[in-house]
Amino acid sequence: MAPPSPARSTAPPALRADARRNREHLIATAADAFASGRAISLDAIAKRAGVGSGTLYRHFPTREDLVEEVYRDQIRPLREDAEALLATRAPAQALHAWMLCFAQWAGERRGISEALVAMSATGRFGTGPVCDEVQQILQTLLDAGARTGELREDADPVDVGSLLAGTLSVAGAPEHSAQLERMLTVVVDGLRPR
Repeated sequence: MAPPSPARSTAPPALRADARRNREHLIATAADAFASGRAISLDAIAKRAGVGSGTLYRHFPTREDLVEEVYRDQIRPLREDAEALLATRAPAQALHAWMLCFAQWAGERRGISEALVAMSATGRFGTGPVCDEVQQILQTLLDAGARTGELREDADPVDVGSLLAGTLSVAGAPEHSAQLERMLTVVVDGLRPR
């Protein structure tokens, strides 16, 4: 019998110093570009960063990958918001309020709503740093609601995140805030036990 093969590491290989610098510079350049509020192509971001398009695509194969990396550290405070809401409200109300907080957060960051919608459409929701964090926060809120019997036990955070992304694609703009609130009420009502 052959000895068992060693387990493969799932961690990405360490980047060379120059590749790491290029990656960090691309992220910083993209963050500045997204903050300007104007649409910008990935090729234009690469040009601004002083690297070739091939370098950008090697690090970030899609626009969604770059957007998620730009905003990965900015989403963590939303976990604290969820915990604070759960401490002061019933789980269904906390979920609704948190989704409104998330919508405001996403509305202030160019490209994040579009990236989430694109990831949902391709079945990738929950596979990047922002989606992972959203999924974990939603799981916390859904678990609290399931424990109290206020929310369904079979609710999947990936499904709820995809519903949230779809809702933002329709009513994520500030001028649609009333519609967004109504739509999120429908989402939360659909998560209540039958």
